[in-house]
Amino acid sequence: MTPQPPENRDKDAGRWSDLSRPPLNANALRRALIRPDSLWSALDVVPATGSTNTDLVERAAAGGLREGTVLVAEEQSAGRGRLDRRWSAPPRSGLFLSVYLTPTVPPARWGWLPLLTGVATAAAIARFAGVDTALKWPNDLLVTVDGVERKTGGILAERVGDGVVVGIGLNVSLTADELPVATAGSLALAGAQHLDRDPLLRAVLRSLEDWYGAWQVTNGDPATCRLQEAYAAGCATLGRNVRADLPGGSSVEGEALALDAEGRLVLATPDGTQRAVDAGDIVHLRPAS
Repeated sequence: MTPQPPENRDKDAGRWSDLSRPPLNANALRRALIRPDSLWSALDVVPATGSTNTDLVERAAAGGLREGTVLVAEEQSAGRGRLDRRWSAPPRSGLFLSVYLTPTVPPARWGWLPLLTGVATAAAIARFAGVDTALKWPNDLLVTVDGVERKTGGILAERVGDGVVVGIGLNVSLTADELPVATAGSLALAGAQHLDRDPLLRAVLRSLEDWYGAWQVTNGDPATCRLQEAYAAGCATLGRNVRADLPGGSSVEGEALALDAEGRLVLATPDGTQRAVDAGDIVHLRPAS
């Protein structure tokens, strides 16, 4: 083997000096996940990108993208959440990925996809890391850190042509001084038993494959495939007094009662009526009486 020049050795040492955050092994992930009978058809890991969702949306719009394509980034410089919020974290400190799906269920039921992804991700985290993860309607994953709910993950679904790109961002090993905002959390801060991202990513994708398959088989019926029940069971929003900040600048407050058949959040408002919210930013207020 030809010795590396000192400057190259120094550069490599600096790149991988954080041994607690090793890079993902793309070849091992492909061997474990891509099979003839699997949903997953392709998987790439890139060192850095602006947004995995943006990248897959562009590829899907150009045509020829196969269902089950997975794009993972070790670092995102312009990761996006709902309402175009930014999602940032140190390199290799979390899971930042997007998948391309082409559901055969009626498009009217595609709104369940981010909720389905939340259920699948929460189940995988519980099994692998031993951390209870709550779901905040419609797109957030919460963990408890020092008795306080903190956002540790988010989901973003974007329709493109005949398919949907679903992105998942998950804080894994972030320390307290690395958190982007005071309300954020991570699996490490929530006391996770394991922080190895390779098996965690496999667990998330396998869980997503299982839930997506069940949803497809039932033609997207959230009751028959038990998705509606599972989301309600893990949802920290239900039973709470909340404020829904709606598109256009208006808002509505009430007690979050249930999810309807379309995945909308049903609120009992102070005037005695019920209102179904299909989009908005939810703020948890005091516990419901």
